[in-house]
Amino acid sequence: VIDYINKNVDSKVNTYLKKFVEDRKGHDRRYGIDPTKIKEELGWYPETTFEVGIVKTIKWYLDNKEWMDNVTSGEYLNYYNEMYR
Repeated sequence: VIDYINKNVDSKVNTYLKKFVEDRKGHDRRYGIDPTKIKEELGWYPETTFEVGIVKTIKWYLDNKEWMDNVTSGEYLNYYNEMYR
């Protein structure tokens, strides 16, 4: 994912975040998302591919750093506690 983001987002993610670890015992080899059942039962289908969606999500966070600062600084928790006592 980091390599894909670095190819598609202006701001580069440091590759030091990429760390290979040994798989745990019984580790699943692949998590394949198959929307067939929800398509058949509810008529729903994904409008955005993972590749497009992850880039849009990362760009949103990069473009909204003030929001992120508020959430990570504890300010959001103060707001939440004040509004939902």
